[in-house]
Amino acid sequence: MDTINTIALTMGIAWASGINLYAAVFMLGYLNTTGHIVLPPDLQVLSDPLVLAAAGFMYVTEFFADKTPGVDTGWDAIHSFIRIPAGAVLAAGAVGDVSLAAELAALLIGGTLAAGSHATKAGSRILINASPEPFSNWAASVSEDVLVIAGLWAALYHPIVFLLVLVVFIATTIWLLPKIWRGIKRVFAFFGRLLGVTPRDDAAPGGNPQAVGHAPRPPGAKK
Repeated sequence: MDTINTIALTMGIAWASGINLYAAVFMLGYLNTTGHIVLPPDLQVLSDPLVLAAAGFMYVTEFFADKTPGVDTGWDAIHSFIRIPAGAVLAAGAVGDVSLAAELAALLIGGTLAAGSHATKAGSRILINASPEPFSNWAASVSEDVLVIAGLWAALYHPIVFLLVLVVFIATTIWLLPKIWRGIKRVFAFFGRLLGVTPRDDAAPGGNPQAVGHAPRPPGAKK
C-alpha cells in the first residue's frame, strides 16, 4: 500500500465505524477473503470466519434496530462506547506496520473522526425521531448503510476522491453539530414540558405561574 491508500483506508474505516461499524468490518473482511483487496497485517483478522460471522450477525441486528424509531436512539447511545474505540483501533491497525508513531497518530485521529461521524448520526436521529411518521427514519437508515459501503469502496479504489469528500464531510460536521445540539435541546425541552419535568417558558422561578415583572397589583392601585 502506498501512502495515499494507507491514509484513505485509515480515515475511511474510522469514519465508517462511527456510522455502521459492523457493515464496515464485514465489507473489509469479505473483500480481503475473496481477494479483491489486501488488508494490512494488523487488519487480516477481519477475514477470520468467526469475525465475519459476528459482524454479519450484528449487522443484521443493527439493520432492524436502526430502522425502529426510538430503538435506534437507544442503540446509538450504547454504541457510543463501541463505535468510537473500535474506529480508533481499526484506524491504528491500518498503519500498524509503518511505525509506532504513525499507529498512535492514527489511533488519535481515527477515534476523533469516528466520534464525529457517530455524533452526527446519533444526533440527527434524535431530531428525525421527533417526527411522527417512520418513513424519514427508514430513509435515513438506508442512506447511512449505502453511504458506508460507497464511502469504503471509494476509499479503497479512489482514495484521492474519498479524501477530498472527507474534507467536505469534516467541514460540514463542524458546522452542523452545534445546530444539531441546539435542536436536541429543544426536543428534550419540549418533552420535558409535556411531562411536567421542565417548567414552561412563561413560568417564573419557583413554579409561580405568574411571569416575573407581572405580579398582581395591590387593591386600589392605579393602572
